[in-house]
Amino acid sequence: MQEYTKRLGEAPLGRLLIALSLPGIISTITTSLYNIVNTLWVTRIGYEAIAALTISFPYQILFYAIGGGTGIGISALVSRRFGEKNIDAPNQVAGQIFFLSAFWGLLFMLVPLFFADRLLPLMGATPDIMEYSRIYFVITSYGAPLIILALVMSSLIRGSGDAVKPMVIMITGTVVNIILDPFLIFGIGPFPEMGVSGAAWGTFIAQACAAGLGLFYFFAHKTAYHIKASHIIPNWPIIKDVYRVGAPTAFFQFMESIVFLLLNTIISSFGSVALAALGIVMRISDLAYMPIMGVSHGLLPVIGYCFGAGNFKRLWEAVKKATWGVTVLLLAITIVIEIFTPQIVGIFAQDPALLDIAVMAMRISMISMVLIGFNVLVTTTLQGLSKGMTALVLSLIKQFIVFIPLLYLCRYLWDLTGVWISWPIADTISTAVAFVFIYREYKKHHGGRNDVPEKPWK
Repeated sequence: MQEYTKRLGEAPLGRLLIALSLPGIISTITTSLYNIVNTLWVTRIGYEAIAALTISFPYQILFYAIGGGTGIGISALVSRRFGEKNIDAPNQVAGQIFFLSAFWGLLFMLVPLFFADRLLPLMGATPDIMEYSRIYFVITSYGAPLIILALVMSSLIRGSGDAVKPMVIMITGTVVNIILDPFLIFGIGPFPEMGVSGAAWGTFIAQACAAGLGLFYFFAHKTAYHIKASHIIPNWPIIKDVYRVGAPTAFFQFMESIVFLLLNTIISSFGSVALAALGIVMRISDLAYMPIMGVSHGLLPVIGYCFGAGNFKRLWEAVKKATWGVTVLLLAITIVIEIFTPQIVGIFAQDPALLDIAVMAMRISMISMVLIGFNVLVTTTLQGLSKGMTALVLSLIKQFIVFIPLLYLCRYLWDLTGVWISWPIADTISTAVAFVFIYREYKKHHGGRNDVPEKPWK
């Protein structure tokens, strides 16, 4: 077993969580930065182009839903096997990533090829942005197998306790994308001017680079895994275990896709300027949320390892430290965003109507961001404890029972402003529900194989 795997159960928690989370934070911020830069370049084409990218966003979330959910399940499973000192079992799990990436990736690639014209109006595309939407929707879907493979490989490597290589994989794809965008969009140098299609092809090429680097790490034996041909054969019991833990994340992000689809259709009734404002808000909020995902990625292998080793004291201490760290960080980010909202939004929007809508949307929707970190880490903890169904129920409550009804109610009461108001209300209610779920799990383990602190949330 490699040293960085052993440290999951032995290294001081504070330094360990920082060491595991920081690369994830850097990689996720860098990935989100691609969306920011991409939007900045596309802004020069017009707000219609921003609206077209926004229309494709719900479908792209599905890539991340399946890749992220599969990766979470695999990461939790291998870290648990390492904690159990079962050395060959992680290799068997690792071998499943190729079949799963190919299956889901090809499915998501083929659907837009045959059904783009039927799907785009349902996704909220208005006639003035239909052509841009179709181009971006189809081309970016070509990269579905690549992005799912890159996500799953990154999670698998992270599950062994190595957080650096996943960071390098994601940063490589993002840097390639950022570099290619202006050349392909505006036709700089030997490249033809391709507009929106150039932004889409830049994304595809970047995803291919990220997936290729991940494959190099595996087959050059630069990870903790040594995959044999027999490990690549689909193993249905392992796949079942993967999705027993990872399905809640996949479903949660799938529900996010549904939510964004509903947002697009609701906001499209207010025109393409409102759609462009939503796109700007989503890019900025994604960048602000990325530290949550980085800490979540760093926390999960620690929970899985401690759960496999039966060390509940260390497990709950890790949850407590990660929760407080994320909360303080998000509070600082929220203060900065609320103070400088006009300046931040002004980077993307010069049109007065677009600027007014986007500033209002940003200030209202982001005010509850400090609560979201707790919600995400509760789900992460449940997954690390192999409580996949519990995490799934929590996701269902948040999206189906809380947010979607609030979205329609607030839109009915206050029109477009009500759409933004529904977000912080839903976050507040969901946080209270998540606390009940996680405190119940803590009480189950209290006094188990290892004593835990008396008040984990104090």
